[in-house]
Amino acid sequence: MLRVLGLAIVLCSPAVVGQEEALPAPQALLDRVDSLAHSRLIADSEGVFVGYEIGLGAIQKIQGAWRFKKSERLDGHLWTYTWQIINGFSSLEVFEALVARIEATGENQLLFSCEGRRCGQGVQWANRIFGQRILYGREDLQRYRVYAIKHAGDYRLLLYSSARSADRQHLHAELLHIGEKPR
Repeated sequence: MLRVLGLAIVLCSPAVVGQEEALPAPQALLDRVDSLAHSRLIADSEGVFVGYEIGLGAIQKIQGAWRFKKSERLDGHLWTYTWQIINGFSSLEVFEALVARIEATGENQLLFSCEGRRCGQGVQWANRIFGQRILYGREDLQRYRVYAIKHAGDYRLLLYSSARSADRQHLHAELLHIGEKPR
């Protein structure tokens, strides 16, 4: 319990000591995960996409093809991050602390949430959706959230937590700034 409280304090503290920060930008929330001593960034990317699909439902096989039960396609600038959670912390602890911080901002709307097997097959999330096979884990330990965030523009924030063993705990995040189109 104390570990989770300490993690929440780190994720919730102002980015600059001595300054009050009412709402960190969505990017700043993810930067804080990057600065945690028990997270190690193992993959990241950035690009501009047209028609990027965001899952708003469980992944399932429909007429022989893996698809989301519900989704939306948006254009924009996308940042993706995958962290390995280390030093005895669990991906669920980091996920829950990050979710608590996001929900405390008041400038968000939860669009979709699932836990465990209700999300669909973990191997499909890892390989087909996120293209990160290391995210494959136990289906009962996976978590997925999608938020609409209004902060200096419209964003979609996707969070996915997976765990395969004590040493294979991962957190994946995608942040889409809606509206930027390629030139």
